Amino acid sequence: MTHREFLFVLGSSRADGNTEILARRAAEQLPPGVGQRWIDLAAHPLPDFEDLRHDSDHVRPKGDDVALLLDATLAATDIVIASPLYWYSVSASTKRYLDYWSGWLRTPGLDFKATLAGRTLWGVTALAHEEEVVAEPLVGTLRNSAAYMGMRFGGVLLGNGSKPGDVHKDVAASARAKTFFAQEAPLASFPYAQG
Repeated sequence: MTHREFLFVLGSSRADGNTEILARRAAEQLPPGVGQRWIDLAAHPLPDFEDLRHDSDHVRPKGDDVALLLDATLAATDIVIASPLYWYSVSASTKRYLDYWSGWLRTPGLDFKATLAGRTLWGVTALAHEEEVVAEPLVGTLRNSAAYMGMRFGGVLLGNGSKPGDVHKDVAASARAKTFFAQEAPLASFPYAQG
């Protein structure tokens, strides 16, 4: 297998929250030599995304948090979106990061979509609801984003927890974390394209 570089994008407003705990538990299982880079969106906030799709002044960002995240995204073979379930989807900071993908698609010289094609998108989330099906909007956001980009989708590692540290009590999530990144991630597809 070729060398892998994991980028963990932390989208919680709380440091060391349940989602991050679960993501770190899964990351502990990665083989030695697999690169790991962790970027906390609370520590590296992105400005509001400005949609310039139909303008011509797309330029590569330099020297700011946007450039940091762009470069880290381009360097990753595996991107892990670690966002708590906020109102049944990803957090606002995570959504903003994904919105920036729209601009990067149109930035000259990046070949953003072609670069990410074939790489893998993963998700990790903690939710305060007993029924995991309520996380389907978050799962759909990530799966459909991966499908659009021609990426593989490794699914979403779900854990239960509301108060800080609650996810430690979720024995099933801990067991899933041990093998989460070991699975083969299929090429993502939109739901309408599935048989």
